[in-house]
Order: sequence, then C-alpha cells, then structure tokens
Amino acid sequence: MLQKTKGMVLRSVKYGETSLIVTIFTEMLGIQSYLVNGVRSATLKNPYRASLFQPATLLDMVVYHSDRSNLHRIREFRVFKIYTDIYKNVHKNTVALFMVELLTKCLKQPENNPVLYEFTEDAFIHLDEANPQVTANFPLYFTLHLAHFFGFRIQDDYSAVNNVLDLQEGGFFHGKPSHPNFLEGNLSEISSLLLKSQHPDELKSMQLTREQRHQLLDAYLSFYAYHQPDFGSLRSLPVLHALYEI
Repeated sequence: MLQKTKGMVLRSVKYGETSLIVTIFTEMLGIQSYLVNGVRSATLKNPYRASLFQPATLLDMVVYHSDRSNLHRIREFRVFKIYTDIYKNVHKNTVALFMVELLTKCLKQPENNPVLYEFTEDAFIHLDEANPQVTANFPLYFTLHLAHFFGFRIQDDYSAVNNVLDLQEGGFFHGKPSHPNFLEGNLSEISSLLLKSQHPDELKSMQLTREQRHQLLDAYLSFYAYHQPDFGSLRSLPVLHALYEI
C-alpha cells in the first residue's frame, strides 16, 4: 500500500552500480529500509543524487509499504528541510553523526513512534540553527532527553540532600552507591540542569569545560549501556571528543 510519511535518513549502503539501500526513521512506520534505484548516477531523467540520502537528511516521502517485506521502495520524495549549517560546519556535522548513531542503536523495532520522531526532527533543526555554545552542549542534552522515549530516563529528583546521580538506578540519591557508576558534585548538579532544560536555547547559559563535557557524555553513555542490551560503543564518540573537545 502507499503511505505518506516524513522520514530522517540514518544510513545508506551502496547497492549494485547505481542504487542505495537506505535506512530511514519514519514518522508513521518507524525504522524502515528502502531500495532507491539510480540515485548514484545523474541523468536528465533522474536528477537525484546520492547526497540527498546523507545521514540526518529530512524527507517528505510517499512509499510502498508491506508488513510482509523488510525492504521497501520509495515512490517519490523531497527534502523538506534544507540545512544551512549541518553539512558544511564540521563541528555540527560531527554532533549530528553522533546523534544519528545513538538513535540508530536505540531503534530496535519497526514500530511507529510519532512523538519520538517529532523530538528528533526538532533536535536536528535546532542543531542546524545553534550557536557554538549550544552546539558544544547539544550531545549532552540530546543523550539525556532521548532516553525518555525508550523507558529509562533519569528521574530529576536532585536536591541538596539527594545530590549523587546513580547511573544504574537512574535517579539522584543521598550518599554514594556501592558501585562505581555514579556522578557527584558539579557533574551531578549539571546533569540536573540539563534534565530541566526543555529547549536547546537554554544550553546557551551552560559554561562547561572540555573535561566536564567529556566526563558527562561518557557517563550518560554508560547509563545507556546498562539499560540497553548489546549497546556497545559508538564509532562517532572518539571523533566527537577529538574534534569538538567534548
């Protein structure tokens, strides 16, 4: 059947001489794979380019979908949001690739989740418009808030008494736990501020050091690894640490 949906490109793999198999997180159908013919060759009849299927590209699509198939086809598509900065700004592009990889690791089933799609689409649009300070803090914001959609968000019950963030329990407690997976002091307080942030623009006021960003992001990813089976490591993380001093 034909289905109209928005979608975000997660990855593409070359297929044959001129085609791609593209994994897309769609608004109406969840994560799906599509065979897109002829996009790696340019003709007057087919002016599309493979570059339209870069990670994080936002599309309006009409697709052929069948519940009995794992590989579908796209009838028509267009880029509905042309980024002004993500693909030409190396820092934003690195952050975007990290976000795409993290999202891909968490999406296990092809179930639709329009609320999650709206959150991720909105996040990439705001990243494109972000200033350097917001961009630097964006991986922390996205990582913390994305967890909510997969059922293991950290509960923001930080206080002067409950000021130790237990990354296994996913909450703030009084005193250190018996395991080493926790944050305390400034790192715990910063985590609470990030959880309270409801809009990326609020990241402008967070003046964090390189070491703080590094420690926080590694801690949040260990939280994911504890709650997500077979989470593994992210290939984009070393690049993020090195390039953006995160």
